[in-house]
Amino acid sequence: MREATYQAQLVKVLRDLFPGCVIIKNDPEYLQGIPDLIILFGRSCAMLEVKASRHAPNRPNQDYYIDMLGEMSFAAFIYPENEEEVLHALQCAFESERNARIP
Repeated sequence: MREATYQAQLVKVLRDLFPGCVIIKNDPEYLQGIPDLIILFGRSCAMLEVKASRHAPNRPNQDYYIDMLGEMSFAAFIYPENEEEVLHALQCAFESERNARIP
């Protein structure tokens, strides 16, 4: 499966999992290595770097941004082989963030 095809399918899954979320596709020409997708949900955000498979090579700076943005919020590489695990972690992160803000 091509990355663009997988990414389109993934966006549909994300919209179903997080109703009302905003998903932004980043421009790879603007900032090399920045993850493909930003997901805004409530007061939470996450960034996902989409790969066609676990064997797809990382581009320059992708590891750097996933690590840096993961410290700020949630960031991960996602591909068909780890999709279930990453989406579960994302659900937990969004829920944890929501619960942390409740007085």
